[in-house]
Amino acid sequence: MKLSRKTAALAAVLAGVLAAGSACGADDDGGSGRITLVVDTFGSFGYEELFTQYEKDNPGVKIEHRNEKEHEKVYVPKLLQYLEAGSGAGDVVALEEGILTSLRGQADRFVDLADHGGAALESDFIKWKWDLGKSVDGSSLMALGTDVGSLALCYRTDLFAKAGLPTDRAEVGRLWPTWADYVATGERFQAKVSGTRFVDGPAALFNAILSQEAPKHGNYTYFDTSENYVADKNPAVKTAFDLVNSLKAKNLSSGLKSFTPEWQTGFKKDSFATMACPAWMLGVIKENSGDAYADKWDVAAVPGGGGNWGGSYLAVPKQSKHPEEAAELAKFLTGPQSQIAAFKAVNALPTSPQALADPQVAQAVNGYFNDAPVGEIFAAGASSLQPVRLGVKNVEVRTVFEDVLIAIGQGKLTPAEGWTKAVEDGRDKAE
Repeated sequence: MKLSRKTAALAAVLAGVLAAGSACGADDDGGSGRITLVVDTFGSFGYEELFTQYEKDNPGVKIEHRNEKEHEKVYVPKLLQYLEAGSGAGDVVALEEGILTSLRGQADRFVDLADHGGAALESDFIKWKWDLGKSVDGSSLMALGTDVGSLALCYRTDLFAKAGLPTDRAEVGRLWPTWADYVATGERFQAKVSGTRFVDGPAALFNAILSQEAPKHGNYTYFDTSENYVADKNPAVKTAFDLVNSLKAKNLSSGLKSFTPEWQTGFKKDSFATMACPAWMLGVIKENSGDAYADKWDVAAVPGGGGNWGGSYLAVPKQSKHPEEAAELAKFLTGPQSQIAAFKAVNALPTSPQALADPQVAQAVNGYFNDAPVGEIFAAGASSLQPVRLGVKNVEVRTVFEDVLIAIGQGKLTPAEGWTKAVEDGRDKAE
């Protein structure tokens, strides 16, 4: 595997981590006979109670959970370095759909879960989610799906009231049938509220809009179906880029990048009033906002009408010293009942048809979000969602575009300069 320059630069720093704590197969628990399985995740997966249940039902297993909040700048480089080094990765690792796409040609680094009963689980997953968990040639079941990212728009009811805007979720959804209406609503908000920007920042919104635009233009983003770099030719990319920059031009964006420390603390500083919300984002909002903000967030329809952004998988690196036990844990965590439990914990929308149809999901309300009917908002129609095709270098190129949008927001680049830089730097990453 050819690592990016940024990832390679981290090698020296991570070498100490590798030497000090080769986590995979952290062997036995003080001579008790128990094995330790390390699970690596990012963000919020909602597995804490499931880990407790699994340890109770499997007394020979102890689970060590390692979680990183920042995905692209911390979790992914570490994971790639561990895979390259042949040690250090967890026994079970979470893979966001973009990074899985880049690894599907490296099945030799992962346990074939079909060898551990995984092949019998196909009916437990939406077909496209199951198919994307396979290696490029289809010969290996590399990963099992966890969640899918059905889209909505989250907003702060107290801040909307302060701006004289409706707070009822149905009325709020009617404010912005299109993204142009969303921008207009932002101008109304900003005219009445100072100290809080209308939207959190460019990154999440850019990805949400791009996920909506892609199906209109071949259902791909930066790379076409032949892996050709087409960011400068695909109208979906330019549309999303320009719309996000229009928010900054009208001073509606706080300019924060998702999952950075500044963004995380922004929730408690009233830094922003709205944000793009794939289903999995609700757990992130709750975790970063805390109990003091319960009932201050709500969920409305997303401008532009639906969409699918994000979702993850679990895989078992071959470097694990306990591949059989790790595969059993991955199967447990991605089973229909566990997907229901994760949905109840952090709103991770299931990829299991059985779980999606279960009343605990389909009829669910979320107390933190003003009893929003999240089952109706997210789960209805989730089985018919289709994935946007991602290129092998999608993560690297996406990061370039996000960083350029942040730079534009900080006044370091004009939108025209930023577009040229994003396209050309993205091309460099694609090579």
